[in-house]
Amino acid sequence: MPFVLLGLAIAFEVTATLSMRASEGFTRFGPSALVVAGYLVSFFFMAKALTSLNVGPVYAIWSALGTIGAFVGGVLLFDEQVRPLTVAGAVIIVLGVIVMNLGGGVSQG
Repeated sequence: MPFVLLGLAIAFEVTATLSMRASEGFTRFGPSALVVAGYLVSFFFMAKALTSLNVGPVYAIWSALGTIGAFVGGVLLFDEQVRPLTVAGAVIIVLGVIVMNLGGGVSQG
């Protein structure tokens, strides 16, 4: 169950981040409201997941998958360019999360 909560936290965080881009500097109400609601719900699910998982690796997974999700969402929704260096950065982020999990991992407490 904690990994489901973490997945929900990631999904809401990505939604909030992409909504921030769509809010056009918080000048559009709908996307601006999604930013606030998305981050609140994301932090709620993250806090629930952290009641039984290790904070370091979980935060690494949350931020890394959120970064990858925002990158992919930006490409798909906002026609942002994909550059080789950007893809390399995304791969490095994922490798970092793998290394963190090998070093201590996510365990239920």
